[in-house]
Parts: sequence; C-alpha cells; structure tokens
Amino acid sequence: MTRIVAGILLAFALSAPLVQAQSPAATESVTVNGKNLKIAYAAPSVRGRKIFGDGGQISKDPTYPVWRAGANSATAFHTDADLNIAGLNVPKGDYTLFVDVKNPDAWTLIVNKQTGQWGLTYEAAQDLGRVKMNMSKPPAPIEQLRYTLTDEHGGKAQLQLAWENHVASVPITVK
Repeated sequence: MTRIVAGILLAFALSAPLVQAQSPAATESVTVNGKNLKIAYAAPSVRGRKIFGDGGQISKDPTYPVWRAGANSATAFHTDADLNIAGLNVPKGDYTLFVDVKNPDAWTLIVNKQTGQWGLTYEAAQDLGRVKMNMSKPPAPIEQLRYTLTDEHGGKAQLQLAWENHVASVPITVK
C-alpha cells in the first residue's frame, strides 16, 4: 500500500506544472576598483497592474510613499568600499534600500542602516540618508523590476532601478 501511495505522489509531482515565483529572488553586482557592490532583491512583475501613482499597487503598501524597492524582504545592499552615492557618504557595510515614490516622476533613494527585515518594515530613524534619483522613461514598458549596477570606470559606478514606465538612477563614486 505504501508503495502505491508513494507512486501516486511521485506521478502527481512529476505531472504538476512548475510554478514560478511571482517575485523571484535576484541579485546584481559589480566590481569597481577591486571592490564589490551587490544588491539582493525580489523582482516583481507588472502583470497588467498599475504600479505607480494614484491608485497604483505601490500606494497600497503600509509604508507608502516609502517603497521597499522590490518585493518580499527589503532590498539588501552590500558594499566592500566606502562610497559616495549622489553626494551621500556611505561607509562600507550592509544596508537596505528603499525608494520614496510619492511623486512617481521624482524618486528619492533611501539608504537605511537597518538590515534583514521584511520589506514592509521601515524605520525612518534608521536612515543613513536620502538622495534624489535621475529619472527617465524607458523606450518600452519594463515588465519585471530590475536593478543594474555598472562600472563607469575611474572609480565611478551607476545604480539603476527600472520598472513599469520608470527608470531611476544615481551615480556612485568608490572611495
């Protein structure tokens, strides 16, 4: 009897469609001047929803207008080097990234000292600082949220966050 049940369960497991996470885990990293910068996040998809602005999906989060800049757990950022992010001095270490999206066309990156929390836990008292992001529109809508870290050479890098009809970026200088 046990072998029959095991066989049925195995057959069911093999025939079940693979389920992809709605917001799969993702990482982005870059090495600049021998120092590593890394972002770990969950990448949600638009799936036909309005994301930003009045009535958008993000406005339903309890921390709105502060957004976890991803899904699930808060977006983690690690740097092996001291940085200057658009004028904000960031010592090497671990941080959480949030974005203030109250104005969907003028975002503010928030570097927060608290780490390891669920994405809907935000404490402004833990902010290291905030910087304005450079905004642009993509040539076509971006279905799945993505971070990009690029080496701009000469100790310079760029962090870019793109989703839906928004692309936001900040310059980084590795010290």
